[in-house]
Parts: sequence; C-alpha cells; structure tokens
Amino acid sequence: MNRSIARRLAAMFALVALLVFTLVGTGLFLVLRVQLEHHLRESLDDRTEIARIIVYHAVTPEKWRSVREKLTDMTPLDGTTVYAVWSADPAYQYGRPVTGHAIKSWENGYERVREPGSEFDMLTRTLTIPAYDKRPMVQLQVSAGYLANTRTMRSFGFALAALSALGSLTVLLLSYAVTRLGLSPLTRLTREASEVSPNNRSQRLDTRLLPHELSDLANSFNGALERLDVAYGRLESFNADVAHELRTPVTILIGQTEVALSRRRSVEDLSVTLESNLEEFERMRAIINDMLFLARADQGERATGLVEVSLAAEVAHTLEYLELPLDEAQVQAVASGSASAHVNRSLFGRALTNLLMNAIQHCARGSTIHVTILRRDDQILVSVANPGAAIEPAVLAHLFDRFYRVEASRSNSRENHGLGLAIVKAVAEMHRGTVFATSAHGINTFGFSVLAPDRSQGSTRGPTTPATSNDDSTCQRGSTKKVDKQGRSTVMLG
Repeated sequence: MNRSIARRLAAMFALVALLVFTLVGTGLFLVLRVQLEHHLRESLDDRTEIARIIVYHAVTPEKWRSVREKLTDMTPLDGTTVYAVWSADPAYQYGRPVTGHAIKSWENGYERVREPGSEFDMLTRTLTIPAYDKRPMVQLQVSAGYLANTRTMRSFGFALAALSALGSLTVLLLSYAVTRLGLSPLTRLTREASEVSPNNRSQRLDTRLLPHELSDLANSFNGALERLDVAYGRLESFNADVAHELRTPVTILIGQTEVALSRRRSVEDLSVTLESNLEEFERMRAIINDMLFLARADQGERATGLVEVSLAAEVAHTLEYLELPLDEAQVQAVASGSASAHVNRSLFGRALTNLLMNAIQHCARGSTIHVTILRRDDQILVSVANPGAAIEPAVLAHLFDRFYRVEASRSNSRENHGLGLAIVKAVAEMHRGTVFATSAHGINTFGFSVLAPDRSQGSTRGPTTPATSNDDSTCQRGSTKKVDKQGRSTVMLG
C-alpha cells in the first residue's frame, strides 16, 4: 500500500504537537504542584502561628479549657486541618498528633506524613512552646492535608491530557488540510506527467508557478523528458535507417533471384547470380555485425585483451593494409607522431581503418592524408586530416551518429552503410576516450582518443601482455617508411 505524503506529514506534525503539548503540560504541572505546595505551607504557617499564640497565653487549667474550645472551632469538619498538643501534664493536652511514615522532612519542623489507611498525606509542623507561669512546656503540632492539592493536580492533569489530545487531533486535521493544499502543485505535476506519452513527447511540465523546491525537480524531469525524446527520436531514425539499409540488399536478392527463376539459365549465369547474391549477403552480414558491436558498446562493454603497443607502428600497419585503396584513389598518406598506449589492437585498427576509408572517399585525387598521433593530458589523440569541402558545424555534431550521411540522397550507399564513424566512437569509448571532428581552412579532421598510460607509474599501468602481431613491420610495395631519431615514423604511400 502506497503511503500518502500528506498523511505522513500530518502525522508527523501531530506527533510534534503532542510532544510540545506534553513538554509544556509537564512544565505547567510541575509549576502548579510547587505553587500549591507553597500555598499549603503558607496556610499551615498562618494556622500554626494562631494556634501558638492561643496555646502560649493559656497559663492556667481554667484558660486551657478555653484553648481547647478555640482549637476545636478552628478544626474543619473534613479533617483537612488537625491540631494536637501534648505535654508531661495530662491537663495540658489536646487532640491526637498525626503519626505515620514520614515521606519527606524539611527544616523548621515540617514533615510530609502518610498515615496508615489514610487516603491523602498530611503536611505537619511541630513547635515546642516553653513553660510559662503554671503551664508546663508543651508540643504543638498543626497538620494540613494534601487532599485539596491532590484533587486539584488530578483534575488539572486530566484536563491537560484531554486538551493535549484534542490539540494534537486538531493539529492533525489542520496539518492534513494544509499539507494537501501545499502539495497541490505536486498533484498538478503528477497529473501533467501522467499525460506524457509516446504520442505526446513534446509536452513538458509547467514550472512557472511552482515553488523553488519543486521547480528544480520539474526542471530535472523536463530535462529527462528532453533526453528521452531525443533518444526516442534517434531510435526511430535508427530503425528507419536499418530498414532502409537492409531493404536494399533484400530487394536486390529478391530481384536477382526472380530473374534467375524466370527462365532456364546456364550454369555460368547461375554462378554469376549466386556471386552477386553472396555480395549482398556479405553486405547484410557486415551491417548486422556492426549493429551487434554497437549494441555491446551501448551496454558499457569495455575493450579487453589490452596490450601496450606503439601507436605509430599500428598506424604504419594500417596504412600498409590500405595500400591498394590508397593507390586506386591516387592519394598519399603521411603519418607523424609517436606514443604508446594499452589498446586492443584489433579494435584500434578497425577504428583507424574506418577513419582512413572515410578520408579516402572524400579526398580528391593527388591529395595527401595526414595521420597524427599526439598526447594531450591523459589522452592520446589519433587524427586523420584530409583536404575537402567545408562541413557545417551542425553537420559535424552528427557525423559520428549511426547511419548519418551528409548527402541527403545517400550517395555511395552500396559502399558505405553509415556505421563507420559510429564504430570509431564506440571503439574510443571502449578505450575510455572520445571522438572529435573539425573543419577549417579547407581541411577536415576526424579523430578519436584512447586513455594514455600513467606517466607516474611508468609501464606498470594496464596489462603487461607483450604486443605481438603477425603483420610485417616492413612497408609493402609502393610505400616508403622513415624513422627519425626520436623514433617517430613517417609512412608515405601512393
């Protein structure tokens, strides 16, 4: 069962109110008890002084009879005040002194006494009156009962408890109503949030009249909706692009198969058809493999099998591998810079190959592609620059998106299915790096970065597996490799 915030707040306010009422009531109760005790003692002092004067002047047995009458008149019928006098002479005695368990004693002869079988305690004061004339020394005791105080405290306690409970209940009801009123903006936000759906993704929460405590929450929620809207739009675009990319080879396969089955064909014709179909199957497989690779990267998969290698040597191997495409495009490639890093050689080569193929496809004949390796802080940047037409900043921001092409007509779709640069981005992220793209002064530069080794730890960072490769470090035909004194390599092809 979901708990209501209004009810929880109202309950907490009621508990706080009950605690406050209890503390205040306890303080009042203690103050009242002290004051009643003080008044009872003052009253006892007054009565004791009157009785002392009366007893003191009774110097003969004849006058003592008058004393007894006066003390009897001063004794109330409810027994809340008791007078007692005793001495060695039986003629000078009156009443019965209060005796029992002394609960508490004070100076000047005060005692709180509880008599056996009595329903209330007595506050007593005992004085010694010295002998005077014919009267011997006597003991005077005046006792006042706590009955009135006890009844007053009991009534006050009951009234205080009832008022505290009633006040807490009132606070509970009022705080619930006030909390409901105070949470009305949150209720409105909930209603607006429930109206957001895939068919109404542009709707956002209205934050104009919200208090600042909820304004931050609503802005964060709107930001999340914005990110989800962008992700949903990218997913829709991704699905459309996938359908488009797969539709082309499927359509070709169906068309060629229908043509092949429309009439009897020779073995040579069927072989040509199967070869063409195989090319389309290979294209579909490449698209599917790339999509699976990107899906694993989206799930946060990190590169494994890292080895410490010379990135300059890896660039040289990749350029040797792309010697034929460079020759066909009549393009020259130059590599500069040197650095070592822990990378997955296969993934690094795949990312670099995609960048170089992208540069080859958008580079004029006779141009030079520059591959640069540069360390910057804790990242090693690998960039591929080629001369080309200027690219708008809005386009640069999306070049590493999946299936994104600058040409609206999807030119070269048969050769490029729009996942090359997206794979570069995925490889960079798997190596804790980033991607970048710039276009200035007729030069378009695309690149990615990988995490650099920690200089303070030397070569202890990362795996220590030796870098091995089946590739020959010697450049192939048509290429020239130079190594300077600093160990930097320059490879020129074409």
